[in-house]
Amino acid sequence: MPLALFALAISAFGIGTTEFIINGLLPELAADFGVTIPAAGLLVSGYALGVAVGGPPLTMLGSRLSRKTMLLALMVLFIAGNLLSALAPSYGVLMVGRFLAAFSHGAYFGVGSVVAAEVVAPQKRASAIALMFTGLTLANVLGVPLGTWIGQSFGWRATFWVVVVIGVIGLAGVLALVPAAPRPSSGGVLRELATFRKGGVWLALGMTVFGFAPVFAIITFISPIMTGVAHFSAGAVPVVMVLFGIGLVVGNLIGGRLADRAVMPSIYVSVALLTLFAVVIALVSASQVAFVIAITLFGVAAFATVPPLQTRVLDAASGAPTLASAANIGAFNLGNAIGSFVAGLTIDAGLGYTAPAWTAALLGLAGLAVAGLAGLQARRHALVTA
Repeated sequence: MPLALFALAISAFGIGTTEFIINGLLPELAADFGVTIPAAGLLVSGYALGVAVGGPPLTMLGSRLSRKTMLLALMVLFIAGNLLSALAPSYGVLMVGRFLAAFSHGAYFGVGSVVAAEVVAPQKRASAIALMFTGLTLANVLGVPLGTWIGQSFGWRATFWVVVVIGVIGLAGVLALVPAAPRPSSGGVLRELATFRKGGVWLALGMTVFGFAPVFAIITFISPIMTGVAHFSAGAVPVVMVLFGIGLVVGNLIGGRLADRAVMPSIYVSVALLTLFAVVIALVSASQVAFVIAITLFGVAAFATVPPLQTRVLDAASGAPTLASAANIGAFNLGNAIGSFVAGLTIDAGLGYTAPAWTAALLGLAGLAVAGLAGLQARRHALVTA
C-alpha cells in the first residue's frame, strides 16, 4: 500500500482519539464541572454536530487548495481545538474547543477518503479507505484506553495535552508522506453541489446516519453502563475499551474486504449484526463476561459498516466525490449525535442504563429500513440505465 495511506492513518489516529476519549472520562468531567452524566455526554453530541456542520463548508472553502495543503490546514485546526480544550476553564469553553476540533474531522476524512481511493486500483478502493480508517480504530485500541488511564490518573486535561502531541505528529506525517499534487479539477463547487440532486446520494447519507447511530447510543454511556449495571470498577473501563477497539479494527478490515466484493450486501449484513448485538448487550449487561463478549462483537459490527458506507457514497456521487465524501463523514457524526442524544434522554427519563442499548437496536432497524430503500433505488436506476 502507498505510504500516503499510512500518513492518513497517523492523523486519523489522533482525530479518533479526541473523538472517542470523552466516553471514558464522563464521570471525571461531570464531577469537575458540576454537571450530570447526560450533560457531560453532550460533549460527545457537540463534537459530532461540529463534524456534521463543519465538514462540507470547510471542504468547499478548501476546493481551491491542493488536497495535501487542505489536509495540513485541517490538522492545524485540529491542534488548535484541542489546545483550547486542554486549557478550558469551564464546561462552555470545553464545548467550544470540542466543536472547533470537530470542524476539521469531517473535511479531513472526506478529503482523505478521496485521496485513499485515488492512490490504489479501483477494485481496492474500499480496502484503501479501510486502511485509512484503521487509524481511527487503533485510536480505540491504544489512544482511548491510554487517554482514559491518563485522565483518571493525572486529570482529564492531561489527556487533551497528549492529543495535542499526537496531532503534531500527524501533521508531520502528512507533510512528509502525502505526495504533493496539483489542485483537483473537479469542475468547481457548483459541480460538487450538483451531486446532491441525486436521490441515491441522499439515501446513501441516510444509511450512514441511521446505520451508524447505534454505535454512539451505547458507547457514549459505556462507562456508567459498566459501573452501574455490570458492576465493573472504574479501572476496568480502559481494559474493556481496548477489547472494543480490537473489535473495531477487525470489523474495519473485514468491512473493507467485503465491500470490495459487494457494497450493498455488506451494508445489509453489518447493520443487521450491529442491531442484533445491541439487543444482546441490553439482555446480558448484568453479566460481566457476557457483556465483554457482546461489546467486543458490537465493535466488530460497528466498523464493518464504515468502508461500505463510505464507498457507497463515493459510488453514488461519482464525478464529484469530495464534497459528498465530507458530507458522509458528517452523516456518520450526525448519527453519533442522534444516538448519544436520544440515549441520554432515555437515561434522563429514568429508564436505566440498559436503555441506550435498546435505543441502539431501534436506530439499527431504522438504518436497515433506509438501506432497503437505497437498494431498491439502486436496482431501479440500474434497470433504467441498462
